[in-house]
Amino acid sequence: MSDLRSMLELRIATGGIQHETNTFAIVPTTLTDFVRDSRCGPAFSGGEAIERLYRNTGTIHGGYYDAAEDDGSIELLPLLCARAQPSGVVENGAFEFLVGALLDRLEAALPVDGVALDLHGAMVTEEFEDAEGEIVARVRDLVGPEIPIAVTLDLHANVTSRVAELSDIVIGFDTYPHVDMRERGHEAVGLLALTIRGEIQPVTVFRQLPLITLPPMQCTLREPMMGIMRQLHEEEAKPGILTATLSMGFPFADIRHAGGSIVVVGDGDRQGADDAADRIAHLLWSVRDEFTPDLMGVDEVIAFAGENPDGLVIYADGSDNPGGGAPCDGTVALGALIEAGFEGAVVALLADPESVAQAHAAGVGAKIDVHIGGKTDDRHGKPVAAKAYVRTLSDGRFTYRGPMNQGSAGECGHMAVLVVEGVEVVVSEYRRQLIDAEMLRIVGINPEHRRLLVVKSAVHFRADLGLLASHIFDADTPGIHRPDFRNFSYRKLRRPIYPLDDVNLVIP
Repeated sequence: MSDLRSMLELRIATGGIQHETNTFAIVPTTLTDFVRDSRCGPAFSGGEAIERLYRNTGTIHGGYYDAAEDDGSIELLPLLCARAQPSGVVENGAFEFLVGALLDRLEAALPVDGVALDLHGAMVTEEFEDAEGEIVARVRDLVGPEIPIAVTLDLHANVTSRVAELSDIVIGFDTYPHVDMRERGHEAVGLLALTIRGEIQPVTVFRQLPLITLPPMQCTLREPMMGIMRQLHEEEAKPGILTATLSMGFPFADIRHAGGSIVVVGDGDRQGADDAADRIAHLLWSVRDEFTPDLMGVDEVIAFAGENPDGLVIYADGSDNPGGGAPCDGTVALGALIEAGFEGAVVALLADPESVAQAHAAGVGAKIDVHIGGKTDDRHGKPVAAKAYVRTLSDGRFTYRGPMNQGSAGECGHMAVLVVEGVEVVVSEYRRQLIDAEMLRIVGINPEHRRLLVVKSAVHFRADLGLLASHIFDADTPGIHRPDFRNFSYRKLRRPIYPLDDVNLVIP
């Protein structure tokens, strides 16, 4: 490409539709859920609304803006950024509305030099198991084969060959907790610009392993993931390799292509990319037995915290993790703590709009009769009937201060702290994963001053709250995000697959 072309301003359209779908969840995901959680208004505004929400934040779109600013000759055309909290299968009407809006706005913006798509990788709709593949395919049909497309994906993406083949560049998160989103967005737009200018020639190779793993041990702050990611970064640093992605997949989606995969993008060097992908796949497969978490029962953690009063103990109730589609109103740990009369314990966040409304109607200092939690299904514990003291109330608005989503505005809906037999229960109007200490501090709780914290989270809490803990344990509690494959009956997942089956796989 000529020097003149490289100096011209590049028009890069950006857009995102994000959802992590737990097909075992009974509550479907509607357009209303996307409206509430996207914070861009009912029309899912693009342009200035997206820039206002995401510039200078620790998000993919925040990284897009960083890259455009660093380059100096990129015009971003933000079209749409829609997301909903993980939950059940996405209704077709919601999917078609959002994809239709994205495509309409993209068509109106043409001509563009490239497209950057901020996707999750584990969305399932009533019609499409591979919803991201469908999105990329429709964008490709619209812009044609010559316009490069870069796709960013979550570490839990169930990546398919369709996504890899239709995209010029695929980049997944390197961290769990996801603290590198801004960097990955920057990388995506940077590589896209180099592709447009003809300075690199991306070639993509894809590997999918017959392997599903559970969230606790997918954490990149622990082994075996730390060692795997070290090798992945060594592969990325080799000549001819542009970027490499290890996606651990989302195992709570009963679809054919769920599970671990590797994507390597080479600079015109397919053989080099093939070899790198094989080496990463070989390492991942060699440590497959190390992904089974060690779980602790509720009574055990209560006893441990009682015997070790110094420092904060965190009990990760990942089975009820709203970040993986669970209802976030499970009561098993709460009931045990109340029965034990455990002073200095906090359960957070527990989604219960009914109890929140009661607390706000009664006011601070009131005592109210409540039935806390257990309102969504019968898989996470029954409602806890109690007389609760209303300690604090909040509008639930905050700014993320921790490494995840740093600088972004957050909203939990109305919140309250209810005290039952000495146990503090933080109830919220919306389902929100507890990933940032600010979500507790806005209701007057400083977690470092408590003895035991039950978090409705599997791993993400470690990015911020984990730094305050003296001990962290993965919970053995019931739920649709339970880190135990014996809890699930798969009907659509490809078989054989490890660890559900014996698999004889040889990777060169």
